[in-house]
Amino acid sequence: MKIVLAEKVSPATLAVFESEAGWQIVTHDQIKNGLAAELADADGLVVRSAVQVDDALLEAAPKLRVIGRAGVGVDNIAADAATRRGIVVMNTPGANAIAVAELTIGLMLALARQLPRANALLHAGKWEKKSLQGAELRGKQLGILGLGRVGLEVARRAKGFGMDLLGHDPFVAPAVARENGVRLCSMDELFRGADYLTLHVGLTPQTTGIINSQTLTTMRKNARIVNCARGELIDDEALVAALRSGQVAGAALDVFSQEPLRDSPYFGLDNVILTPHIAGSTSEAQEAVGVQIAMQVKEYLKFGVVQNAVNLPSMTYEEYQELSPYILMAERLGAFLAPLAAGNLESIHLSYSGRLSQGKTELVRNAAIQGVLAHSEAVNRINALSVAGERGIRVHEEKKEEGSGGAGTVLKLTLHTGNGDSTASATVLHSSSPRLLACDGIDIEAPLHGTLLFIRNRDVPGVIGRIGTILGEHKMNIANFALGRSLQRAEHNALAVVQIDGRVAPSVLAALQATEAITEVRLIELADRRPSPAIE
Repeated sequence: MKIVLAEKVSPATLAVFESEAGWQIVTHDQIKNGLAAELADADGLVVRSAVQVDDALLEAAPKLRVIGRAGVGVDNIAADAATRRGIVVMNTPGANAIAVAELTIGLMLALARQLPRANALLHAGKWEKKSLQGAELRGKQLGILGLGRVGLEVARRAKGFGMDLLGHDPFVAPAVARENGVRLCSMDELFRGADYLTLHVGLTPQTTGIINSQTLTTMRKNARIVNCARGELIDDEALVAALRSGQVAGAALDVFSQEPLRDSPYFGLDNVILTPHIAGSTSEAQEAVGVQIAMQVKEYLKFGVVQNAVNLPSMTYEEYQELSPYILMAERLGAFLAPLAAGNLESIHLSYSGRLSQGKTELVRNAAIQGVLAHSEAVNRINALSVAGERGIRVHEEKKEEGSGGAGTVLKLTLHTGNGDSTASATVLHSSSPRLLACDGIDIEAPLHGTLLFIRNRDVPGVIGRIGTILGEHKMNIANFALGRSLQRAEHNALAVVQIDGRVAPSVLAALQATEAITEVRLIELADRRPSPAIE
């Protein structure tokens, strides 16, 4: 085996590969004639973030079987091109979770005890002990938004300080929260109850700007906010205003919408701690990332064990080509159904019929889970099942040979929470078009892409016209309007799925929600991403 380490790695990372007798290891400083030449006979490639692994580079690597990214992001790797060549792309999610959790706790302590100000005053020769009276973390309520790997590590450490833990994450099972001493609550209750609020969610349309003027006014006066997740979660102008008014006592920020931070309204505010995106930057975390990717690459090359892959390595290209439209359909169906489930998710049930019941469904299953958990954290089609397991979410599957609803191949997805079930089914039309077939027992055919308005209403006259009028008044163009009604006429329930061109303003949702016969309105944004031409 030949392994090329295209960027600098730790001695412990190198030792993982050197322990294998007969393996040839080429380090970054041994590459003399360019990376492409070195990859001509390589089996494995390990990179960090600097090396760009594009289609042209992969063209020069005919024997390459695996690419290991020592880190999470894989923007520098052409994963689709790797998939077409049968190359596994792996990353290392969660390897720096403890480092991020520890900095989060450290920033909370720094806010509580005014450590930056105390340090600056004493360096200036000023002994101002009385003005530096702080507060204890003990007995305070910590609100944790997002209970993935980092959020749970924060919870475990905060519990040791005697804090009361509140958590909001629809994609974690109540049992997992209880085991870690976290009381699950609504987002509104989280904001209202937190003395300290720490953010640990991924960036999605739903979480962008989640800390804004409205949510800040609901928070306890003198609350403190810590953000080691993504800068875009915070509306900076709103937070600055709250810090200046005293509504928020302090903030500690490690991430920003624009990095590096060159100019910022936070500069000069003495109740704000700023750090340059260093939460995961510990020697231990960097070494853990390197060792983890080395172990993953080695296990794959020796035994074919796939861990934390971000593409689709477990089938032939021909199988992938046939299954890819259903993989996309499953992801879209999961993303469509997730916002409709009320309460914390406990289990996911998938039922396959038709051709899906006769083939490999692991990637279809994982794509559906990926869609369901997409707003929670970074989940891909390979690690989705393990992420669900970590969160205490049970996954069940069944296969039926016959299709339903006139479609030969159907995926039915059910999300179970403590408040009940939400169910939807879908198929693929014309070999590439994902289509919704039914939702919560009501037949309704609609496209699964673009911007969708999901509307529940009482089955009474005038609702359809009112929806059209509201959208027209707000200059919203309707691309598709699908309707369905309960077969049990006594229920008087109906659904509409409206595909809209462009973005939907909050005023549109407010107008729809104010309509008397409408009982629920959800905005669902599904990517228009299609499979690459090579696999259509």
